[in-house]
Amino acid sequence: MTFAKRYLRVTHILFVILLLIQLLPDKSTKEVFTGSLIAFAVGVEVIVLAASAFIKNEKSLALLLDITGFVYAILAIWSLATAKFNILNDLLFPAPGKVIHQFVDDKDKILVNVVSSLGTTLKGFLLAVIVAVPLGLFIGWSARVGGAATYITKFFSSIPPIVYIPYGIALLPTFKSVSVFVIFLATFWPVFAGTMSGVLGVDKKIIDSAKVLNVSKPEMLFRVILPAALQQIFLGCNQGLSVSFILLTSAEMIGARDGMGYYVKYYSDFGDYTRTITGLLVIGFVVIGVTFLFNKLQSRLLRWKA
Repeated sequence: MTFAKRYLRVTHILFVILLLIQLLPDKSTKEVFTGSLIAFAVGVEVIVLAASAFIKNEKSLALLLDITGFVYAILAIWSLATAKFNILNDLLFPAPGKVIHQFVDDKDKILVNVVSSLGTTLKGFLLAVIVAVPLGLFIGWSARVGGAATYITKFFSSIPPIVYIPYGIALLPTFKSVSVFVIFLATFWPVFAGTMSGVLGVDKKIIDSAKVLNVSKPEMLFRVILPAALQQIFLGCNQGLSVSFILLTSAEMIGARDGMGYYVKYYSDFGDYTRTITGLLVIGFVVIGVTFLFNKLQSRLLRWKA
């Protein structure tokens, strides 16, 4: 790629515009921490410029620059609407620099809550996958039973798992176990349905070829059908993972004593909307990060399909 394609892009113009906006006088009645916003933007730009020097794929570079450009544009509009022109209520909508400054101040507390939320999600998610995939394989193996189970799955998956929280609180010893239970339910049905759909959709020629080779039933399920159904299984896992974070945050807001949902609920109760927005943004970034890593794992395991 040429120098212009790497470094002379609209994204870098947006970065300059964002910095120029910070030269405007502040009209907000609250402290806006312009320096924190500038430091953040400069840090992002340095990382992007460094990455641009090493990324060889033009599409990957374009994607990185497009995402960064959107971030700069959002920060610019946010800054204009809050710190510079005070269009939005500065109590409910703090300036971006203030949110960035708050994140730095609370980074240790946020890290503890993120680890707690991820740990809870991972426990419920893995438990659901361990149960749902083998069960889906065995039930989906029979077309008749699998067809009936599909409708049962649709019924139970239509019930929001969060409504089971009162029963979980009554039956389980801790709220942490209740949260794991909710994540389990949120993940189980999509993974179970995805596994059955994958099994039922396996090409009959593949099964017939395996039967000709006298493949045993366990080998048929785990070495023939399972790889063929992986794409549908991952689709179910993706759905379960996305719903899991939403439900976990909701569950943590009800009765937890840690986690990002608790962090957001605790400070919103005290009217600390700077920390509330900080928590919401952190949740969004965590979900994006986990989804990105999961998609990379999926691409790695399904690379043979390409």
